[in-house]
Amino acid sequence: MAVRDKGVVVSRAGEGHWPTAALRVVFGIVWLIDAILKWLPGFRADYMSTIMAQSDGQPRWLQLWFRFWIDLQHPDVPLFAYLVAVIETVIALALIMGFAQKLTYSAALVFSMLIWSTAEGFGGPYTSGASDVGTALIYALVFAALLLFNYYQATDPLTADAWLERRISWWHRVAAVGHRGISAP
Repeated sequence: MAVRDKGVVVSRAGEGHWPTAALRVVFGIVWLIDAILKWLPGFRADYMSTIMAQSDGQPRWLQLWFRFWIDLQHPDVPLFAYLVAVIETVIALALIMGFAQKLTYSAALVFSMLIWSTAEGFGGPYTSGASDVGTALIYALVFAALLLFNYYQATDPLTADAWLERRISWWHRVAAVGHRGISAP
């Protein structure tokens, strides 16, 4: 059982961490597969057309949003396509290794919402024939859940963060939400 003592959370190694660790690693593998697909030539070739297609059929009040993102990216489409591939690769590796969890989960939540609101066209609920809310919204909810789990648990001892927290005094600021603590061995 995790115990809070003077703001430091201490728990026995492995206690209660395996479900969260399993979710984090499996989710990281999903992101890694997605990232690998982003490095393929087909993604770069279809990148801008995917975003432009999402603006079709959107209500008038959303057209300005889509126009902004299209105009921003259109001058250098390959740069933005590679940027998406790099970001998704970094998220995947950080999830798998348990690296900078608070920062990773927060940034990935924002990135997922950006993908949902552009490349997924808000999941299409405003267009006829929409059948779901979009995967990136679900990804954002998983990142929110991981942030919540991170708050209630001490740092899993089998993560890069646990190793770094023992060596760098301030690392908990990028690794842990609301507490400083590592599971005791």
